[in-house]
Amino acid sequence: MPATVLIVDDESTLLSFLERILRDEGYETLAAATLAQAQQQLDTRQVDIMLLDLALPDGNGLSLLERVTRQRADLPVIVLTAHGAVDSAVQAMKLGAFDYLTKPFDAPELLVNLKKAAESVALHRELEHLRQLGHAAAETWIVGETPAVRLLAEQIDRVAPTPVSILITGESGTGKEVLARTIHARSPRANKAFIAINCAAIPDQLLESELFGYEPGAFTGAKRQKKGLIELADGGTLFLDEIGSMKLEMQAKLLRVLENKTLMRVGGTSEVRVNIRLMAATNRDLAAAVQAGEFREDLFYRLSVVQFHLPPLRERTADLPLFVATFVEHAAREMGKPITAVHPRAMAAIKAYRWPGNIRELRNAIERAVLFCDGTEIRLAHLPAEVAQAEAQQAGEEGATGSGQIPLREALAEYEMQLIERALASSGGDENLAASLLGLDPTELRKRRYSLENSKPAADAKAAATPGKPAPRL
Repeated sequence: MPATVLIVDDESTLLSFLERILRDEGYETLAAATLAQAQQQLDTRQVDIMLLDLALPDGNGLSLLERVTRQRADLPVIVLTAHGAVDSAVQAMKLGAFDYLTKPFDAPELLVNLKKAAESVALHRELEHLRQLGHAAAETWIVGETPAVRLLAEQIDRVAPTPVSILITGESGTGKEVLARTIHARSPRANKAFIAINCAAIPDQLLESELFGYEPGAFTGAKRQKKGLIELADGGTLFLDEIGSMKLEMQAKLLRVLENKTLMRVGGTSEVRVNIRLMAATNRDLAAAVQAGEFREDLFYRLSVVQFHLPPLRERTADLPLFVATFVEHAAREMGKPITAVHPRAMAAIKAYRWPGNIRELRNAIERAVLFCDGTEIRLAHLPAEVAQAEAQQAGEEGATGSGQIPLREALAEYEMQLIERALASSGGDENLAASLLGLDPTELRKRRYSLENSKPAADAKAAATPGKPAPRL
C-alpha cells in the first residue's frame, strides 16, 4: 500500500511541484495551505508522512508539529525551513521532527528523505501487526486443571515481569509459541515487538542474514541495508522456535549477542546495540544434544535460565473439555454458527483419541467439526474419521470386556448415521442430493434417518443417564 503524504505549504507553485513529483514516485498526496486545513486533513484522512512548512498564514508550523508528535508519535514529519533558519530547524528536531530540508531543495534530496520516512512507516506497521498477533495469541492460552499445567501457570506469573531467558520444551503442537507470546504479553515489553522465527524452516545459509541483517554489497543481490530480526526485536522479545536445529557456528554468534548485547550485520564493520529478551523452543532433548557435541553447552545454560516443559495433550485428558469448549466457541463465532454443545459420544471420541499432533491437531479437528455442523451440537459424525474410530474402538473393547459380546448392531447404526450426516453436510442439507450421493431414494433416506435419529443405542442411553456427564455447554 503506497504511503500517503500530506504537504502543508502556502506556496501554490511549490505545492503543485511537490504533488507532481511525489505522485510520479508512487505516493498518494494530500495538500493544505494553512494549519487549520492541515489539522482537518489529519482528523479526516489517513496520513502516513507529513511535509510541513513552518511559515504559514495562520501561525507557526512548530505548533502543529508539537501537537502531532504528542498525539501521533508514529507519523514522520519532515520540516521545510527557509534558508538560514537554523534555530527553527534545531527546535523542530527537538520537538520530534523526522528530518528537515532547507529551501530551496532539489527533488533527489527530498525523495531520499521521503524514502527513509516511508520505510519507518512500513516498519511501524509491521511491528504493530506483530504486537496484535502476540496479544491475540496470548488470549488462547488455556491453563487447565492438571497439576503440572497449573504449576506452570503460577511460574509464568512469576517469570513474565523479569528479563530472563526462557527455554520451552515439548512435542510439536503443544503450544510452545502460544506460551511464549503469553509471557511476552504479560511482561513490561508487551507494547514492543514480538518477533518469532522457525530456525528449522530457513536454510542455514540464509539464517544469518535473516537474524542479523546485512549491509549493501554484503553479497550478490544485497542492494540496500536490511535490519535483521534481532534488531527489529530491539526493546521486545525474540522467539527462536526449533533452536535445536541451529548449526554450531550460528550458535556462537547468537551467544555473543546475548553476552554483549550487540550484533554486527553481515558485511558490516560496526556493532549495533540491541536490548532483547530471548525465548527459545525445541522438541529435542538439548541436554543430550550437548553431550553429543551438537549444541553448545554455554548457549544451553544461557538459554535455559528458566525452563518450561509443555506436556503432550494425551497427558492432559482432564483439560480436553476446556480446550474443546474454547475452540468450538472461537470457531462458531468466526463462522457464524449457533453451536452451543458437544454430544457426549463426540466428547468420548475426543478423549479416546491419542492426538499425536497435540493441541494444533485438536484445534484443526474442532474447526472442521464446526464447519460441517448445521445444528447446535457437535456430533460424532462431524469429527475426523480417525477420531470417531477411536470412540468406536473403545466402545467395542468395553462391550467385549463387560459382556463378552461386541455391540455390532449399534456400531452399524452409528456408522450408517455418520454416512448420512456426512452426505447431508456435503450437499448443504439437500436431502435429494444427499440421497443421490448415497445411492438411495430420497424417501428411503428420510425413513432411515427418522428411524436412526429416534432409536436409542445403548451407548447413547448410558451417556445420557450417567450423572455428571452432560453435553458440555459453551
